Amino acid sequence: MSEHAAITPGQYVQHHLEHLAFNLKTGAFDGTGFWVINLDTLLVSGIIGFGALGLFAWVARRATSGIPGRLQNFIEMILSFVQKTVQDAYHGKSPVIAPMALVIFLWVFLMNAMDLLPVDFLSRLLGLAHVEHFKNLPTADPNATFALSLSVFFLIVFYNIKVKGFHLTKEILTQPFGAMLFPINIIFRLVEEGVKPLSLALRLFGNMFAGELVFILIALLPWWVQWLPGGIWAIFHILVITIQAFIFMMLTIVYLSMAHDSH
Repeated sequence: MSEHAAITPGQYVQHHLEHLAFNLKTGAFDGTGFWVINLDTLLVSGIIGFGALGLFAWVARRATSGIPGRLQNFIEMILSFVQKTVQDAYHGKSPVIAPMALVIFLWVFLMNAMDLLPVDFLSRLLGLAHVEHFKNLPTADPNATFALSLSVFFLIVFYNIKVKGFHLTKEILTQPFGAMLFPINIIFRLVEEGVKPLSLALRLFGNMFAGELVFILIALLPWWVQWLPGGIWAIFHILVITIQAFIFMMLTIVYLSMAHDSH
């Protein structure tokens, strides 16, 4: 903790909980106001996304029908797992659901995995150690989790309209209490649909933000003490980041399946 001796533990925690924010209106690195984007979230999530896409494309070009290599075998296991999950949970027919579920699971998992890196490692690796604020973990940013959940929500609305058509209006007005209580049915439907993106975004954000905060607190300990609590928490956190990615994917599949089903 020698390099942080000039600041208090509270200031150290606050420093590592702030984003590299850019104000589009003023053109300054200022985190105040509405027209602000978190550049660290965009940078890390973009690198992860394009990196994973490039890796899958590279493996696909080199894929063989004979004995697969370790990397091809590992990716095929992931593909089989996601495909089996979609088949079990999704009742409709759509060629985009399984690929979308795969993208969601991998992207969320890899973004979550950034929490396992040392607090200042990524900023130094990218040559951004001189930047005042930089966060490794995109999913600890509610802007990122809400962007993901709203994308899923728009797909839910799209498939509701596409599959059910006029029957959607009847469903909203009559379910669950019958046509006589249609105002209450509408309110219930609005709450039901509105909770979906909220639950997706806040569950992921809350779990990852809490994990990030624990790692920051561990980083305040002397370096020769960090390894034991850090190692134990990292092992436990591997399970957390995997479960959170799976839950986000699974709820997406279930919500889209519900959009295809009629009462």
